[in-house]
Amino acid sequence: MSHLGPGTTVKGELRSGEDLTVDGRIEGPIWCEGAAVIVGPTAHVLGDVIARDITVFGHTEGQLIATDVVDVRAHATVTGHVMSRRFILDEAARFEGRAEPQHLDAALRVAQYRRQKREAAAEDA
Repeated sequence: MSHLGPGTTVKGELRSGEDLTVDGRIEGPIWCEGAAVIVGPTAHVLGDVIARDITVFGHTEGQLIATDVVDVRAHATVTGHVMSRRFILDEAARFEGRAEPQHLDAALRVAQYRRQKREAAAEDA
């Protein structure tokens, strides 16, 4: 499991092949396909999160795309769309957006297309 502490700020795309806990600030997408992402209580994520499981204790702004479950815990704040097979929302959490489980496959394809396009642009630069 990887951990980004509360004093860490990342600007850009973050990829991990293993479970990831974020307690700092991330400005950009997080790719953790096949693994879990935990957004800790001190974390602020500005960007999409793509993972197998996503658990939010802190703040996220962007799409949450999980092949299994998105779990938004008490006192968390989520702004954006949620696309997952299962969505758990604690009654003490704040959620502004839409949950669209029917669009999960399309959202994954779009996210992967955008990532490939960014990678191709980076190689050309």
